[in-house]
Amino acid sequence: MPSVGDLTAGNIRSGLLAGDFSATELAREALAKARAENDRTGVFLSFTEERALNAALRVDRSLAAGEPLGPLAGVPIAVKDVIMTKGERTTCASRALQDFVSPYDATAVQAIERSGAVVIGKTNCDEFAMGSSNENSAFFPVRNPADPTRVPGGSSGGSAAAVGGGYVPLSLGSDTGGSIRQPASFCGVVGVMPTYGRVSRYGLVAFASSLDHIGPFARTVRDTALLLGTIAGSDPMDSTAATAPVPDYSGGLTADVRGLRLGIPREYFGEGLEPEVGNLVQAGIDSLVGLGCEPVTISLPHTRYAIASYYLICTAEASSNLARYDGVRYSRRADRAALRDMYRDSRAESFGPEVKRRIILGTYVLSSGYYDAYYKKAQEVRALVAGDFSRAFEDVDAIITPVSPFPAFRLGEKTSDPLQMYLSDIYTITGSLAGIAGMSVPCGQTAAGLPVGLQILANHFHEQTMLNLGHAFELTRGDGPGQT
Repeated sequence: MPSVGDLTAGNIRSGLLAGDFSATELAREALAKARAENDRTGVFLSFTEERALNAALRVDRSLAAGEPLGPLAGVPIAVKDVIMTKGERTTCASRALQDFVSPYDATAVQAIERSGAVVIGKTNCDEFAMGSSNENSAFFPVRNPADPTRVPGGSSGGSAAAVGGGYVPLSLGSDTGGSIRQPASFCGVVGVMPTYGRVSRYGLVAFASSLDHIGPFARTVRDTALLLGTIAGSDPMDSTAATAPVPDYSGGLTADVRGLRLGIPREYFGEGLEPEVGNLVQAGIDSLVGLGCEPVTISLPHTRYAIASYYLICTAEASSNLARYDGVRYSRRADRAALRDMYRDSRAESFGPEVKRRIILGTYVLSSGYYDAYYKKAQEVRALVAGDFSRAFEDVDAIITPVSPFPAFRLGEKTSDPLQMYLSDIYTITGSLAGIAGMSVPCGQTAAGLPVGLQILANHFHEQTMLNLGHAFELTRGDGPGQT
């Protein structure tokens, strides 16, 4: 039986139908490999072995009975530990929830399991998805599969490393300001942030509700499209989930991207971009031009204000969302007699430094006398950033940028300087503020062997255009896994 790390979802389906292996054999192999290496990699916070083997057995029985298989039948998958899985721990990589067992499944989890996917475990992440390196986990950091001395990116570092390290072909993450795209870039895999509302957030533990997205990781664009098509769609449990019809993303993939106009924003290729990263991204743009795309220089003038706007809005929403973790309704409770002391100490003991930093900042900007000066102003800037993209998409079909100014950095390198850590997301937060779709697709490696991603941004609900560009680009590289 081939290693699970060498298989795509298409390979797994054809292998099951040919009798080359069973879903149970594949699940056991994925679990054994992930468990054996987890002390070294830190990818998983928990394993869901019983759930996985039961799901695999259902697939094997369906196959034996001649019943049709779902699109993800037998595919091992990992789920970021901020996404609810009924009967399993969902810790958000925080001591506040270290013993919390989910009472229900997220809509996205329901969708993948209906399609036959086999959930093998919950992946490590920055605490409550707040971070850009996965070093903010309350338990242990994740190590980059390309270089274990470096970070995998964050906050969905565990989900990216689970795919990049060959433990699963697919995983689910969440993206608030770059938390899928940046770790996908750092780990050399494909990662997609869908349009806001394209995928239901029901069952996603909230960080910043107006910015949070659930999205897929995979080793190929085709697998990413397949997983996105499985989890996308309206949901009565989420009032922000869009009712727009969901295309057949994987069935609609084409490598013919001739005539597409690609916006190249000048603000993304200036100061701060490491030359080696810039050269790889430019080579990626040249490849797309070679496929018949037309490059168009554009301006997104309010990009310079995006970091400030984002970190005011997301911290304000985090302050509000995390107020529930008070030791009474949710989270661990400090053993204190006085109610005031119990509230204070429960939160002080439960949250790590980065979460506390964001709660304090968010509470400040929402406070009386500062709301208009900070939070309201940040929302006005957000509208300006969104307007930049709206105007750009009147003239171009997609926008191409770097994902990060630099490749994966060393563990501990930026932990003492939060501002430098926040700048990791300088090229991704603009798309998040605008609510558009974005993806990272591998575009090469540095001389040190560190992966670099090419970011493709598309207008609201134009994921198919984005995926087609990623697929066409991936085929030009010819060094990825099979595209079946």
